[in-house]
Amino acid sequence: MTDKTPGFDTLAIHAGAQPDPATGARATPIYQTTAYVFEDVKHAADLFALRAFGNIYTRIMNPTQAVLESKVAALEGGTAALAVASGHAAQMLIFHAMMQPGDEFVAVRQLYGGSINQFAHSFKSFGWHVVWADADNLASIEKALSPKTKAIFIESIANPGGLITDIAAIAKIAQKAGVPLIVDNTLATPYLCKPFDHGANIIVHSLTKFMGGHGNSMGGVIVDGGNFDWSRSGRYPLLTEPNDSYHGLKLHETFGNIAFAIACRVLGLRDLGPAIAPLNSFLILTGMETLSLRMRKHCDNALAVAKWLSTHPQVSWVNYAGLPGHKHHELAKRYCPKGAGSIFTFGLKGGYEAGVKAVSSTKLFSHLANLGDTRSLIIHPASTTHSQLSPDQLKQAGAGPDVVRLSIGIEDVEDIIADLDQALS
Repeated sequence: MTDKTPGFDTLAIHAGAQPDPATGARATPIYQTTAYVFEDVKHAADLFALRAFGNIYTRIMNPTQAVLESKVAALEGGTAALAVASGHAAQMLIFHAMMQPGDEFVAVRQLYGGSINQFAHSFKSFGWHVVWADADNLASIEKALSPKTKAIFIESIANPGGLITDIAAIAKIAQKAGVPLIVDNTLATPYLCKPFDHGANIIVHSLTKFMGGHGNSMGGVIVDGGNFDWSRSGRYPLLTEPNDSYHGLKLHETFGNIAFAIACRVLGLRDLGPAIAPLNSFLILTGMETLSLRMRKHCDNALAVAKWLSTHPQVSWVNYAGLPGHKHHELAKRYCPKGAGSIFTFGLKGGYEAGVKAVSSTKLFSHLANLGDTRSLIIHPASTTHSQLSPDQLKQAGAGPDVVRLSIGIEDVEDIIADLDQALS
C-alpha cells in the first residue's frame, strides 16, 4: 500500500492480512491449532505476564482470528478489536469488563429480542441490572441514569424495525454522565454507519449477520474506540485497579487506548471462554471482502421492495427509514447516507394470523431466525424471535402481532417482489 489512507473496499480486502510467512499463501490460512510453541522460557513467561504480545492458546488468541480483528478495527476506525463466538458472547464480555454486582446500565427498548432477553434475565445472574429507555425519547434516557449506571447501550439500526438511532445525541448524554456509549452496529455495518464518528466508545457486532454475509458461520466482535477515559472516575476497577491475576498490573495505565479490548480478552475471554473457531474466522474474513458490494445491493433491493409493499392493498404500513416521509428518514440520511440497510418490517391488515400465513407461503424467501444473508429471509417476530416478550414489550420493540420482518437479500429484485406478491395473495 501507499502512504495514502486506503479506501473502505481496499481495507475490506487487505487490512490485517499478509501472505503467510511460512508458505506464501495469499489467503489467510485457517490456523487449526490449540496451542503454540514458545521461543524459550522467557518468551513464555513474558506472554503470560502480558509483557509481550503473541499466541499462547486458541481460547485467547489465534492467528486467523487476529486478522479478522485487525480488519474489523480498521473498517470501524477503532484502536483494537476482539472476535468471539457470537454477538451475545461479545455483549457478555463487554459488560463483564465494566460491571460489578449491583451495577446498572441503560438500554433502549428498540433492540433485538435476544438482547432484551439477555439483558433482562440472564444478566441478573451476574447481578447486573438493565434500566430501559426509549431511543426516540432522549429525556427517558437521561431519566434512567443513576450513580450506579456504567454504560448506555443502543443499536445504530434497530432490529426488527430498522429504525435509525440518533447516536450523536445519545453520545452527548453518555459523555455528560461520564459513561461509555456502546453501539450495536450489526444491521448497518461500518459500510453504512460509523458510530465512532458520532461519539460512540465501543462497537459490537454479530459477525454472523452482514459482516460474514453468507449464513455459514457464527461470530461476534468487540471494537474498542480508544476514546474513553476509564481512569477518570474510578468507577471501572477491572480496568484501573491492580489486577491480582496479573501481579498488580493496571490495564488502562499499561495499555492506554487499547485497554478495553485487552481487558475483554485477558479477563473475560480467558476465564469465560467463548472463543471463536478458526474456521469461522476464516469464513467471516472471506465474506467481508465483498461487504460493500453486498451492502449496496441489499440497500437497493430493500428500497425497491419497501416502495412496492407500501402500495399493496393488504399492507397497512411499511416501516423503512429509507422511504421519504418516514419519521427517521432524515436520521437515515445523516447516519447512513449510503442506504438505510436491508432490514425492515411491515404490517398486514389481517394481523397475527395473516402474518403467520404470509411467512409460511413464501418460496424464494427462507423462513428462519437470522438476518444479513445473501438470501432473502422472512420471519414473524411475535411468534418467534420476540415471543418471550410481553404484549407491551412487543409493541415497544416494534414487533407487534401484525409485524413481518424482512431481511432483503441480493437476488434479482423482480424475483423477490414476485415471491412476496404470491405469498400475500
